[in-house]
Parts: sequence; C-alpha cells; structure tokens
Amino acid sequence: MITAPSSPVGDLLREWRQRRNLSQLDLACEAGISSRHLSFLETGRSQPSREMVLHLSEQLDIPLRARNVLLAAAGFAPVFPERSLDDPALHEARQAIDMLLTGHMPYPALAVDRHWSLLTSNEAFAVLLAGVDRALLTPPINVLRLGLHPAGLAPRIVNYAEWRAHLFERLRRQVETTRDPELRDLMGELSALPGPQENRRKAPVVTEYGGIMVPFQLLTEAGTLSFFSTTTLFGTPRDITLSELAIEAFFPADAVTADRMRLLSDKQNM
Repeated sequence: MITAPSSPVGDLLREWRQRRNLSQLDLACEAGISSRHLSFLETGRSQPSREMVLHLSEQLDIPLRARNVLLAAAGFAPVFPERSLDDPALHEARQAIDMLLTGHMPYPALAVDRHWSLLTSNEAFAVLLAGVDRALLTPPINVLRLGLHPAGLAPRIVNYAEWRAHLFERLRRQVETTRDPELRDLMGELSALPGPQENRRKAPVVTEYGGIMVPFQLLTEAGTLSFFSTTTLFGTPRDITLSELAIEAFFPADAVTADRMRLLSDKQNM
C-alpha cells in the first residue's frame, strides 16, 4: 500500500534533510549537485527528475516506503513493491528467515515488521510466553506490548526498568527517523502502561555484562534466564516488506541460561 503524499516533493525533501541534521550545502556536496539547485528543488522553483528523487533519497537514507511517497509527490510511479512474506517472489527470502530462526534453536528468535508486529518465530520463543494473557497473543501480536504490558512478560522481567528504558530508546529513535504515526501512537500507549512492582525483589539485577550490553533477564519455571540480543536486517532490500523486517535473536548471557534453555526445549519436544 502506497501512502499518498501530503506535501509537495520539495517540502518532503526539506523535511527529510532536516531530520538528518544536514544543511543544504551538506546535502548538495554529498549528492554532487549545487546548493542553488537543491534550494530550487526544495522551494518548488524546479521539479526533480525521477532519477534525482531516487538519488537524493539514497543520500538521505530515506526508507523505501517514504521514497515511493516522494516519487508520487514528484508525479512519478512508485518503484519499490510491497509484498506479503507468503508471496512467491519472496520465497528465497522467507527460506532465509526460516533458516535463521530454526538454526538459532534452542534459543529464542523472532521476526518483526516496522511496527514490531510478530511475523514469525521459532519454538524457543514460545517457551518464554508461559502465563501471558491470551489476549496479548491474539494476532496481530505486538512484541513491545507483549513485553511491557502487566499482563504480558513485564511482571517476570527481573530488570524491568532497565529493559523498558532500552526498548523505549530504540522506539524513540525509530519515531524520530521515520515520523511514523503508528509508532508514535504505540510509544504513547506503552508510556501509559503501569510497571509491575513484584519483579523488583525477585532476584539481583546485573545491569550490564562487561559494560557493553543491556541484558534481558526473565523469571521462568526453570529459574532466571539472562540473554543478550542481536538484530539482523536484510542488507540490500528492494522490497518494502524486506526493508522493514528485523530478526531479533536472543543469545544466552551465561552458561546457566544456555543449559536451562536446552532443558526447556527438550521438555517441550517430549
């Protein structure tokens, strides 16, 4: 689905340039054009060609979805398709996602879209969801809501305040980068959620592992599990769905967690 442009292309270009904290001279130098020409494009005195829209979009690192909006505002057809993950054209990409998720067993891994809606996950992720309110597990499942809601994982997150701050910082950066109104609404919703109190006294909190990462510490039937996470993105996507997809993989932060996850996985598969 292509969002209709709400402003002239020049206004949109100027808005994206300002989001990136670039002056007209900075962007003109990076794009290899004159600052005078860029000024004319932003004020509407000149109309950009299709190639110029794509060139400036690349220099500004504008998301593919927004590049289509810029093209439409300039009077051109969009060039970046948006397909479902089930589309035959994305078969190889879906295979790669499944390989990553399956290969990460027995540790949790999941794929999410730009709004943090769950697209798919491996079996280990389901191991962590014991006790979560079924309403939060009704598709579409938002993993941020799942993690921070009092009826979700929040009461079992040992270092809840720290993990919440980490997630909010990621979400804040996304909102600033994309100006996506749905993400902005999600941040407002999550900000209003009450934080659980009981997890403050369950176990000591290790705030950082070696000072280089924020852990995710979760109370389970097997005890406290500690993870660190990584995010994997497609490197050169030309499809909007792939460009907005992220794979979140959780690794054991200690040997105890590694052993317990293997045991939980074996128990689930019995």
